[in-house]
Amino acid sequence: MARALAAVWPLVKGCITGGVLGITVADWCASVVTMDGASMHPTFDPQQAERALVEKRCLYRYDFSRGDVVVIRSPRDHRQLIVKRLIALPGDWIQIPEMQEIRQIPQGHCWIEGDNAALSLDSRSYGPVPMGLLQGRVTHIIWPPQRIGRVDRKMPEGRIMPL
Repeated sequence: MARALAAVWPLVKGCITGGVLGITVADWCASVVTMDGASMHPTFDPQQAERALVEKRCLYRYDFSRGDVVVIRSPRDHRQLIVKRLIALPGDWIQIPEMQEIRQIPQGHCWIEGDNAALSLDSRSYGPVPMGLLQGRVTHIIWPPQRIGRVDRKMPEGRIMPL
């Protein structure tokens, strides 16, 4: 029995070490998210079950830029992660075409929108969201193979008036 345990122990130790390292990388550096829904079409294709790389180092200094695609905890259900485009940062003034309104984004908040406005539940529905809900920045599509590539940063024209 002791001999069998001695033979298996290096494998068990390696699995535990690998698991701890994997969890550490997923928490601090990067993770993978599966795209679900059509709110970010055409950036992500809802028919493909795409997977994207989420970079998390940006969280340490809130190093986000207008136009980034971000993963955020839903303001309506904190158990759910959503993927949207970051449109405005704290202090920015944003024009909301649907309401013919201009609003200033309060400190500690941001404005997020889906690329497909008709199918997106976003800041147009629930207003500015706390920056503390941000979980990372989507940098690359990594699945399916024919869609592998960088996710572009883009902004709607004429909607933001930074301070």
